[in-house]
Amino acid sequence: MMDDDLTGMVGRVSVPIPTDGSGEIILSIRGGSEAFTAYTQGNEALTKNAHAVVVEQTGPRTVLVTASGY
Repeated sequence: MMDDDLTGMVGRVSVPIPTDGSGEIILSIRGGSEAFTAYTQGNEALTKNAHAVVVEQTGPRTVLVTASGY
């Protein structure tokens, strides 16, 4: 079962996301903060504390993100 659609939510990277692997993003949902495994598209890497927006939820606890303009 998937969580509510997370597409469009902005979160903070808690574990850096390399171009060739996964990291972690913290999203504010259900009145608290929850961690999700995160991957980026293409050659984009995100550093710790960067803001990222969810492009797609690919699994129950996994999301695809891109850099946010925040």
